[in-house]
Amino acid sequence: MISIVIPLLNEVGTLEQLHHELSELAAARGYELQMIFIDDGSTDGSWQIVERLAATDARVLGIRFRRNFGKAAALSAGFDAAQGEIIVTMDADLQDSPAEIPKLLAVLDAGADVVSGWKRERHDPWHKRYPSKVFNALVGKMTGVQLHDHNCGLKAYRRDVIHEIRLYGELHRFVPVLAAARGFRIGETAVEHRPRLSGVSKYGWTRIPKGLLDLLTVQFITRYGQRPQHWLGSAGLISLLLGGLGMVYLAFIWVWSRMPWSEHVVHLHETAALFYSLALLLFGSNLLAMGFVAEMIAASVSRHRDEFSVAQYTPPQGKNAGAGPHATTNQSAGQEHESR
Repeated sequence: MISIVIPLLNEVGTLEQLHHELSELAAARGYELQMIFIDDGSTDGSWQIVERLAATDARVLGIRFRRNFGKAAALSAGFDAAQGEIIVTMDADLQDSPAEIPKLLAVLDAGADVVSGWKRERHDPWHKRYPSKVFNALVGKMTGVQLHDHNCGLKAYRRDVIHEIRLYGELHRFVPVLAAARGFRIGETAVEHRPRLSGVSKYGWTRIPKGLLDLLTVQFITRYGQRPQHWLGSAGLISLLLGGLGMVYLAFIWVWSRMPWSEHVVHLHETAALFYSLALLLFGSNLLAMGFVAEMIAASVSRHRDEFSVAQYTPPQGKNAGAGPHATTNQSAGQEHESR
């Protein structure tokens, strides 16, 4: 089964056509589809259309939020409800074409765990295209995950990926980065991007600073999520070193200025360097303390979440295959992956 997860916000003009195109794709390709529409606080009657589609098509599942919680929350709700071994996400505005889904599945079949669409020819205004190019280049440079279009809503995932990635805030555009940090293989394929026929874009200029902040968050999570002291402590030690060197320098000039041959007596409270050095010492101490607290939080969280990702177990062999505390678990896990 393939689960199609579709977040929507005020897309009353496109939902029936989207459902029709997905149904045609399923019939033409012989796909067993589950269509999950997540209404993220629509006010234009979109939910009534979702209800009507669900009443006439058993493949449709509708989820309605009490208010707008954001795309990451909508995707998370859709992932929780998805029953398929392959999960495809797409926007509801028809700019993502359902006919491109087989391209994503082909890349999955070739060995990828996550496939991101690449809108090679974008039908968006220039003030959305060029900032997006800069953003994609920056994400690739900072994370090492080289994709042409991290923002493309059309993506496909193996179910294992969704089990290990937790979305919150606006991190949905960074799922390939988060998945790559867990060791999953990332792929990309060019897809058709159609002009908007109905509704309005949900994103404006405010997405740029938010995206940069989210990028910094992802960079910290993927590199230092389980060792925050390595980042905070390193910055704290540098700050303490600079502050300590400043204090040593001030002590030296204070003593030197009081030697018989000195013509000028230095009063430390009149020098800006004293306050800079004290500030660096305090800042460094605070960073170290924050690092220790962050390490305790990370240690507590790690008890409830594996910090590794298992791809497969070998089936137990020999006459003692059933022995041992992990025999049943390993066998079932191996069988599960083999069935995929």
